[in-house]
Amino acid sequence: MTEPLFTIPLWADLLGVGLGGVQGAMFASGFQGQRRLDWLGVAIIGIMIGMGGGLIRDILLGQTPATLQNQWYLVTAAGAALLGMLLSGLFTRLNTAIVVLDAVVIGMFGAFGTSKALAFGIPEVPAVFIGVCAAVGGSVLRDMLMGLPTAIMHVGSLYAVAAGAGCTFIVIAVAVGMPITIAAVVGIAVTTVIRILAVTFDVSLPEQRRIYRRKVAAETGAIAIVKPQD
Repeated sequence: MTEPLFTIPLWADLLGVGLGGVQGAMFASGFQGQRRLDWLGVAIIGIMIGMGGGLIRDILLGQTPATLQNQWYLVTAAGAALLGMLLSGLFTRLNTAIVVLDAVVIGMFGAFGTSKALAFGIPEVPAVFIGVCAAVGGSVLRDMLMGLPTAIMHVGSLYAVAAGAGCTFIVIAVAVGMPITIAAVVGIAVTTVIRILAVTFDVSLPEQRRIYRRKVAAETGAIAIVKPQD
């Protein structure tokens, strides 16, 4: 495959950072009781969502993070987090807005991560992996900071799967000759639609069956089972 020439436009990267900041702040603002955050805590979560995906993407690519080479990334993330705090008081159905923004954000970071990986000559499968990590990285950092169960590690509504579908579309489309910019835009749409439909209709992957380690050990012989003596 011919190496695509692609550079993420600054305005597009900042748009993803801004939307992530708004979504993260709105998410954090919705917590009540013991997990209620002050303005600084909400701002930190918003900034982490806005900048986390780009940081993870560039680290995996072995590049100096773009978010640390231009002052507008942090300014945009902080401003967007403030906007998210203000908007949270205007929405009576906050969860719907969060889900839609979340779907768009993971689509954008997934597409940007995969496209940039391809532009650096990364093979298709690792490029998809980098894109998915960039898409879900911000939410993983958010959950860690807030002491929440990591969303993508539990039964849910196709979070990483939606990102993977969009990223896979991009590498296939580029491989068959579609311009990478168009492929990235369509990839964002694919991820967004899958994520929203999954949440709307409560679609998720099958839950794992409960497996007892002692039973597995006995069946496979991997671990010696000591029988109690009479």
